Amino acid sequence: MQFVYRNRLFGAALILCAVLYTLGGPFAFGADDESDHEIARSAVERGELLPLSRILELVERDFPGRILEVDLERERGRLLYEIEVLREDGRVVELTYDGKTGKLLETEIEDD
Repeated sequence: MQFVYRNRLFGAALILCAVLYTLGGPFAFGADDESDHEIARSAVERGELLPLSRILELVERDFPGRILEVDLERERGRLLYEIEVLREDGRVVELTYDGKTGKLLETEIEDD
C-alpha cells in the first residue's frame, strides 16, 4: 500500500514538472534563467505555496482514485493546484485547491 502511494506521488510530481516545463507563461516572473520547477520550489520555501505532496494527501484522503493530471496555475495573483482524478466508479473529478492554504475551491465531475 505504501509503495503504491509513493508511486502516485512520484507520478504526480513528474506530471507537474512536465506541465510546468511546457507552461512557460504563468510563472514567467522575469527570471529568464530560472526554471518553472525552481520558481515553484521557491514559492514553497517562501510559504506562498504548499508542497504538492501535502495537496496529494488531501486528494487521496477525500477523493481516492488514480491521479491523471496535475497543473499549477496562477489566476489573479493566486497559485492554484488543478488535479484530475479517475475515481473507482470510472468518473473523472476535477479538483481545484488554493495553493497557499490547501482549501478545496472547486469540484467538478466530468460527464460523458
